[in-house]
Amino acid sequence: MCGRYTFFTPPQIIEKRFSVTVNDEVKPRYNAAPTQLLPVIRNTEAREITYLSWGLIPHWATDDKGASKLINARSETLVEKPSFRNALKKRRCLVLTDGFYEWAHDEHGKKYPVRVSLKSKEPFAMAGLWEHWVNPKSGEIQETFTIVTTAANERIRPIHERMPAFLTEETEKIWLDNTKSVEDWLAVLKPFPQELIEVQKVSKLVNSNKNEGEELLQPEEEQDELRLF
Repeated sequence: MCGRYTFFTPPQIIEKRFSVTVNDEVKPRYNAAPTQLLPVIRNTEAREITYLSWGLIPHWATDDKGASKLINARSETLVEKPSFRNALKKRRCLVLTDGFYEWAHDEHGKKYPVRVSLKSKEPFAMAGLWEHWVNPKSGEIQETFTIVTTAANERIRPIHERMPAFLTEETEKIWLDNTKSVEDWLAVLKPFPQELIEVQKVSKLVNSNKNEGEELLQPEEEQDELRLF
């Protein structure tokens, strides 16, 4: 499951890492949430950052009511699920991030938020699917995306059984390559190596998607008491 994430990497690093031009629309995000417009790179001829709404509306949907439910797509069922199988073949994307949030439990069973990121502190991409939906009543066009998830690695499993499918620079190329096969695309959707990630406790302000700002990265206790996994 991935229901909240961050993307506050400086523009110059984004440009170097993803070989794209960053414009003024790319703002630091410390609490990206479903239904919001967020930056992705699609498998179109032009490799550029575009903003799509998080929560997939299948192209065949009669309304947009189910978008909030399709924020994630299980990698194991992409081929068989009507909501995802066409998008897998035609509309894949990179969801740009530098970390995602999950909720762990303390020894008393109380939940608290943590942020999962790369130890290198570098930005990365989560595998995504996107859709172009035309409202049959109004003719309004909505472009949306979902984040593909896979089985959690050993570091994440005590917190949650699922995690986003992280991509490397090499597997990003495969994921966006329209000449590859379904088998090729599915092959890159693997649990990310646990030794390359870190999990750090963050502020409970993350619990509300109304909160934004770098203060969300700091837990309530002092910095020297941060709980690391």
